[in-house]
Amino acid sequence: MNLVEYSDAELMAMDVANQLAGELRTILSHQERATFVVSGGETPGPVYDALCAADLDWARVDVILSDERWVPEVHVRSNTRMLRERLLVNRAAAAMFHPLYVKADRPEDVLAEIETGIAPLLPVSVCLLGMGADMHTASIFPDGDNVKLALKKKKSPILVAMNVPDVQDARITLSARVLDATLSKHILISGRAKRNAIEAARFKKRSQAPIKAVLSGATVHWSL
Repeated sequence: MNLVEYSDAELMAMDVANQLAGELRTILSHQERATFVVSGGETPGPVYDALCAADLDWARVDVILSDERWVPEVHVRSNTRMLRERLLVNRAAAAMFHPLYVKADRPEDVLAEIETGIAPLLPVSVCLLGMGADMHTASIFPDGDNVKLALKKKKSPILVAMNVPDVQDARITLSARVLDATLSKHILISGRAKRNAIEAARFKKRSQAPIKAVLSGATVHWSL
């Protein structure tokens, strides 16, 4: 991994937004479309606030979340809701968004249906991921019920349903195989604890630290 340090979170957000916009612009210069995978949570919000105004041909960008909670889009915990409020506005409103959530009781019931829409968009062109203090990324949690399937290197599915002890909502996540095959991977973290965690992840098993599955070739952006 390539670690880039920033003096503050605001500077990091602006720099990462510029990098992402530049990479998407470059891809669109020689491809008809670009697939952009993004994460939910609070940390990437300022990046999206800046990125949404970027001058690029957003109508040729397909946007997919790395993972989603199995709640309706209007729910306060929905990653889609946050994305529509902070990224899919301004110029980026022209992007084509492909939601991971559809109306169903469980993600397991509709995985095949959702995968059908995502498969033609692969491989991912650019992705922006995060990491939890437990070293999970997307919704690939060390103690998730389907973590082995999500981390499988070959013949793993595109999407994996994930249930985690003591976590309120069921999840749906892109598998590590799909995320790791991204042409340009970025990981956004902040705080000393997460800096220590991502350093430690390199020496752990993938099942203990799922972030390790996408670290090779990734750029890690960190601010205190």
